[in-house]
Amino acid sequence: MNPYILVLLILPISLFFVFFISRKPEKNGCSNVNCPPGSRGWPLVGESIRYALLGPQKFIDERMEKYSPNVFKTNLFGEKMAVFCGPEGNKILFTNENKLVRSWWPLFVRRPLYDPEFVEAAPVDETTAVMLSSVHTILKIEVLKEYIRTMDSMAREHVESDWASKEVVSALLLLRKYTFNLSCRLFMNVVSDEHVTKLAKHFASVANGIYSVPLDLPGTAYNGAIKGGILLRKELMKIITERRDAMLLENYSNEKSVTGQDFLSRLLLVTDKNGNFMRPKEICNNIIGLLLASFETTSAAATFVLKYLAELPHIYNEVYKEQMEIANSKKEKELLNWEDVLKMKYSWNVLCEVLRLHPTGNGAFREVITDFNFAGFTIQKGMKTHWTAYTTHMNPEYFPDPEKFDPSRFEGNRIAPYTYVPFGGGRRMCPGKEYGRLEILVFMHNIVTNFRLEKVSPKKILYVYPSPMKGVLLRLIPHKK
Repeated sequence: MNPYILVLLILPISLFFVFFISRKPEKNGCSNVNCPPGSRGWPLVGESIRYALLGPQKFIDERMEKYSPNVFKTNLFGEKMAVFCGPEGNKILFTNENKLVRSWWPLFVRRPLYDPEFVEAAPVDETTAVMLSSVHTILKIEVLKEYIRTMDSMAREHVESDWASKEVVSALLLLRKYTFNLSCRLFMNVVSDEHVTKLAKHFASVANGIYSVPLDLPGTAYNGAIKGGILLRKELMKIITERRDAMLLENYSNEKSVTGQDFLSRLLLVTDKNGNFMRPKEICNNIIGLLLASFETTSAAATFVLKYLAELPHIYNEVYKEQMEIANSKKEKELLNWEDVLKMKYSWNVLCEVLRLHPTGNGAFREVITDFNFAGFTIQKGMKTHWTAYTTHMNPEYFPDPEKFDPSRFEGNRIAPYTYVPFGGGRRMCPGKEYGRLEILVFMHNIVTNFRLEKVSPKKILYVYPSPMKGVLLRLIPHKK
């Protein structure tokens, strides 16, 4: 018998059997404490299937209405979980890193990405803390200013080669190519088409399968993600060790010696309090995290920006006016700089509104390291927690008429604390926030100053990282010179 058919026959029978032998009265789902209301769902699978079918926003909205607007319990990815909602929920998770909670990701996410040595490793240790701090330092705006001209130069080349010759484009596919190429250049100084294509192939296998059904069987997308991760790490380790050896020969010894160099060169100089350098495998983990953010989240956000510019002419006109003022102030072929980016205020508001409606990462997870109380309920040590931006981003109390696309929301300082959280918050705020901002604004400039946009296909589907179907098909109408 075909093994896949056998699995399909055995799985429901097994679940049915486990359900009945494991049914025991459970007081509020916790061990004699006042835990949050909610449901654990089915044995083994919990509410994971429902979460996948509804999507995070609808799943959480239903349970906030049914159980509590502050926190509710569930079972996702085989873990007992408390889902925190609203600004107070965001605040307690963001401000208590390594006090009440610590970083955690489901095993099925970690397996394709990391070396087996790190899959089961403790979520936070000294090495992790040092590396996280270093990544934040490397991606701070003072460093990123050095790379704006490179971003603009590569954006111009990409628009000329992949957009200008086409009447209709699939935006997401082209943006994935652009953002990945740019990341390879800035993160590792990998520029050859052959090498970038090889890395992109392995990375696409990981990105396309990491959030699929986590069934590690030959032929499944998840199995492809695991295999792609192995090949990707092998290629990255080769790049890292070659760079380390080259730097030793050239006697790079401090941060100043790599000014203007790529992020990998900077990471190789990071040391802990004892002066020990990070291991190549640890650096590899962080490079993969940066590449994943660029490949999935940045490209999706940029695609949604173009989608709204195509759908809303009045928004496009304001962005066009702002970007043309910048373009007209430059000499012919002069590249953008930091001062130009600072002038993109309305364009930044547009991007902020896109990230409110379509936060490219649907929140994050934590592990509870000590019992604590929240909203009158006890959150027990060992539980996992989850938060998502949708609980505040789409709440009319914080963003009136939340379905409306309105960049003016971000004029001035009208946003209440912990309500706008597309990048998370606290010590675990996305370190690539400023990098993504610069990358998208520079790309917006190059598209808007060259084309007017029209939407071809209105359809879309949503994944864990919201991605428009077919990448949003756009008709490009070149401006008359």
